[in-house]
Amino acid sequence: MKSTFTKIACLFLLVGNSITTTAQDINVLVQNVKKKIEKVNDYEAEGTMKTNVAFLKIPIAKIKLYFKRPNLLKLKSEQGVSFMPKGAMSLNLNHLFANQQYVIIDGGNEKINNQLVRVAKLLPNDDNSEMVLSTIYIDPANEVIVKSKTTTKENGTYELNMYYGKYIGFGLPDKILFSFNAKDYKLPKGITFDFDDGSSQKAKTPIAKNKKGQAEIYIKRYLINKGLSEKNFQ
Repeated sequence: MKSTFTKIACLFLLVGNSITTTAQDINVLVQNVKKKIEKVNDYEAEGTMKTNVAFLKIPIAKIKLYFKRPNLLKLKSEQGVSFMPKGAMSLNLNHLFANQQYVIIDGGNEKINNQLVRVAKLLPNDDNSEMVLSTIYIDPANEVIVKSKTTTKENGTYELNMYYGKYIGFGLPDKILFSFNAKDYKLPKGITFDFDDGSSQKAKTPIAKNKKGQAEIYIKRYLINKGLSEKNFQ
C-alpha cells in the first residue's frame, strides 16, 4: 500500500514538473520576443499594399517601408503618398516595448487559426503613456507576435495580424493585416478615387463614422541592418 502511494506521489510530481517546464513563464516569453525584435536596428522593405475602406476602391500600391530604431517608421508608395491612418506606428512592433516600465499580465492560452498562442497584456506604469493597453498573442515555439491589439488615448484601437516566412528569425512578417478605425483615415488632398457605386471624385473629407478599414501589406524582401540613413524618413 505504501509502495502504491509512493508511486502515485511520484507520478503527480513528474506531471507537475512537466507542466512547469512546458508552460514557459510569460515574462520570459515576452522578453525573448523582445530580444528577437531588437536584433533589427533598421530595415528597408519592398512590397505591395491593398487598402480596404468602405465605399472606396483604392488601387493596390507598390510600397517601401523604412524603419530605424528606436521609433522611426516611414511608408512610401509609388504615387508619393502613403494611405495610412494615425496609428500606423503600430506597424513598428518596437513601439510595444518602447516604454520599459510596464506590467505583464498572463492572459492564458488561445487559438488563432488552429494555432495555440500565449496571450500577454502589457500595461504601462506611466500614466502619461499614449498606450493604454496592448494585448499580444505569441507563437511560443517561434517566439514571435502573431497578433497585437493596442488601445491608445488619442488614436483609438489598432489591430495587427502577422504571418511569417523566411524572415521569422528577425521577427519580421511577410504579410501584415492592419485594422483601424476609418474615421482616423484621411485621404490625400487632390487624389481621385473610384467609389463602389462607380462614381469618381477628389478626396476632400475624412471617411465617416464608425467604419473599419484594413490595410493588407505583402513584403517581398527586407534589407536588414544595412545602416539606413535618416534621410529616408524626411
